[in-house]
Amino acid sequence: MTPLGQRLIARIQRMGPISVAEFMTECLLNPRDGYYPTRDPLGAAGDFTTAPEISQMFGEIIGLWLAQVWMDQGRPDPFVLAELGPGRGTLMADILRVTRMIPGFHQALRLCLVEASPVLRVAQRSALPGVTPEFFDHIGDLPDGPFFLIANEFFDALPIRQFIRAKEADLWHERQIGTDGSRLMWGLAPLADIAALEERLEDTAPGQMVELNAPAIPIAEEIGRRIATFGGAALILDYGNWQSLGDTLQAVRAHAFSDPLDNPGEADLTAHVAFAPLARAATPAKATALTPQGVFLERLGITARAQALAQKLSGPALESHIAAHRRLTHPEEMGTVFKVMGLSPAAAPPLPALEPAAPNVPGDDAT
Repeated sequence: MTPLGQRLIARIQRMGPISVAEFMTECLLNPRDGYYPTRDPLGAAGDFTTAPEISQMFGEIIGLWLAQVWMDQGRPDPFVLAELGPGRGTLMADILRVTRMIPGFHQALRLCLVEASPVLRVAQRSALPGVTPEFFDHIGDLPDGPFFLIANEFFDALPIRQFIRAKEADLWHERQIGTDGSRLMWGLAPLADIAALEERLEDTAPGQMVELNAPAIPIAEEIGRRIATFGGAALILDYGNWQSLGDTLQAVRAHAFSDPLDNPGEADLTAHVAFAPLARAATPAKATALTPQGVFLERLGITARAQALAQKLSGPALESHIAAHRRLTHPEEMGTVFKVMGLSPAAAPPLPALEPAAPNVPGDDAT
């Protein structure tokens, strides 16, 4: 058991079981032994690889999408260009490189990165030479003004709570983590009436699990408030679906899945994103329906870009390039499980390459 795991066992023995959210918070953010404060988790030497690390094409496509939305909204000057959880800064570096060709875009932007990890802030500075990003711990600290935001694989790492619907009269057991003194173990809290899950009684059955991502709601509210007040747009890319159903908590270590209760603090913990609560929280900003990532990238021309880049490649480099395109877009890889949702002012032009909002409930027809 890791040092953090040993401390969690001692804490549970003293104070009782903890929620999944408490467990994730300690594992990911503990300042001494937490996952993010103590390492760079990305790339071959880390534990996982995100879309920007797979190919420059991903960031280029996102950058051109941002520039088009900026132009569609009248080229506001100045404007805030923000990213939540920027990783190594690879995505933003690609965005800034491809948008240099857009007249006025760089002159108008104020680059703001919301990043809690000191290790990753160093990497982001290194990835953005010639640029002076401003760093913020919380989205609420960002400056006011027209607001264009990217959140790629950000919401999946926020701490969730898990609830199992009971047979008894619309009540729920919260899933908890306890211990037998030497290891961490799953358990259930006593039955409770959970007001936040009242709407899920219509689409769940006894024994089914629902996950709640409470920290995501105020973030989505702040994004929506800024967009509705100042103009702009947000692009949220993550794996998940419109609603939560089932156990999606997973741990990744050295590019392989592992038991979430093993190696606390030394594995990345994530869960699928439920987009519907984000869309509702972001009101009065307008949310699009969900679009699969592969469809979104194809609509924006990633295949043509891939073909252009392929003309300069051969051998192993060409094979790697073809594999990267497939990984980003193919339904059996990231193309379907990853979804894209946009947010914009109610009266703004439609967001490029995204499905329009369904009547009454944004994205109600998403799957």
